[in-house]
Amino acid sequence: RALLSVYDKTGLTDFARALHDSGYALVSTGGTQAAIANAGIPVQHVEDLTGFPEILDGRVKSLHPAIYGGILARRDIAEHNAQLAEHGIGTIDVVASNLYPFVDTVSRPDATLIDALENIDIGGPTMIRGAAKNFPHVIVVVDPADYGWIAERLAAGEDLTQDERRSLARKAFQHVALYDTTISQYLGEDALELDETTTLRYGENPHQQAGLYAAPLSSGGIVRAKQLHGIDMSYTNYLDADAAWRVVADFDQPAATVIKHTNPCGLAVHDDQPTAYRHAFEGDSVSAYGGIVAFNSHAHRCDRAGNARRPVRHIIAPAYEEAALDVLRRRRRTRLLEVQPASGPQEGLDVRLVSGGALVQQTDDIAESPADWKVVTEREPTDAELADLTFAWKAAKHIKSNTIVLAKDNTLVGMGAGQPNRVVSVHLALRIAEDKAKGSVLASDAFFPFADNIEMAAAGGITAIAEPGGSIRDDEVIAAANEHNIAMLFTGTRHFRH
Repeated sequence: RALLSVYDKTGLTDFARALHDSGYALVSTGGTQAAIANAGIPVQHVEDLTGFPEILDGRVKSLHPAIYGGILARRDIAEHNAQLAEHGIGTIDVVASNLYPFVDTVSRPDATLIDALENIDIGGPTMIRGAAKNFPHVIVVVDPADYGWIAERLAAGEDLTQDERRSLARKAFQHVALYDTTISQYLGEDALELDETTTLRYGENPHQQAGLYAAPLSSGGIVRAKQLHGIDMSYTNYLDADAAWRVVADFDQPAATVIKHTNPCGLAVHDDQPTAYRHAFEGDSVSAYGGIVAFNSHAHRCDRAGNARRPVRHIIAPAYEEAALDVLRRRRRTRLLEVQPASGPQEGLDVRLVSGGALVQQTDDIAESPADWKVVTEREPTDAELADLTFAWKAAKHIKSNTIVLAKDNTLVGMGAGQPNRVVSVHLALRIAEDKAKGSVLASDAFFPFADNIEMAAAGGITAIAEPGGSIRDDEVIAAANEHNIAMLFTGTRHFRH
């Protein structure tokens, strides 16, 4: 049996016909039942199934044990099946439903509170949630775009996999959650679905209020960090700390980074943690002054790294040795954060609020291998150059576009970020690196549009370059690299970060 009760009737009759042809008995409500019946498809009205008429102008029509028993019963529990038989209730194996147009209604200039309340669906969300809860036994469909492939599978006599059923259930819960959130916001709850963890001292500026919020099902990450020492964190402190943690968490080898204004001004990897820190700090020691330091391994006392003479605002690490804490706690204004890897349903998503809503995308964590890169110049990179290019390419995706990274010996020696054109980023990276640019490699987060970038890099002593490729002037860029005996690889992937 299939229960269909939809407001959006796109594709409804085709789906209903396909279900009927596949042997499903159809049950429906109100306008949905009429649309199916008018198409000449056999369909039972829900009140004929429940034995109880719709009442209160249709406010109560599907809220009945004959409906929800059939949806919620677990087919693998004998007692459930026995109770269904005792009460003459048949199972419902497919539920197709979508909800009243609440957003469309309240968006009308003349919409009243009564209009809004009358467009709050009750039976629909209940059916959807019941079917989604029992997804191992019930197929729940809220999106007409899914009608086609589901109908084809059922027509072929094939069952849906548990992963497919789970995916449909996730979409169903999302559908209801968005609906409920929209109603909540209309009634005055203009807040994200997050739990406030703490009120911060202030936002980006002292006149701005700010708070720290956590996703209810998340664990780890900067939001769940344990502050071991130091004064309270502000909004920008958390932003910088998150940027620092994300950078080092992207490396398998022991890594250390120094962050200023969410950009790494220092970054290095080395089997010896103090060496990694020393290299990271010396990559741009001027910018590193007063920066944020992060490690992806236990922080331990490292006197030979000279850290006692280098003021930092806060330090982030997954754990600290007691000897390190004894030293670091003497710094009254240095914050110490203990952070664990983040997990939760929101991980893997990048969400940014924009006027009127939000932008959501997958995080930039694509798996890449230098073995897939294409050497496009006459000279191939040496093994040392390729190792540095691999490091530089991973570093580039954590720096604001237009990004240019110079690296040598697994150390960031210069970078240009956030510039309106790429040649300025090259200029800044070379200026920061100074003599360290000679013999270093360069990574660019997007293609070089002109050969002037290559000319400037060559003059600075760059020996190898990694960039995505794809410019209409790639041939000119490659020719310039060949002229200066620079090895160039096209990665085929872009890493913009705005």
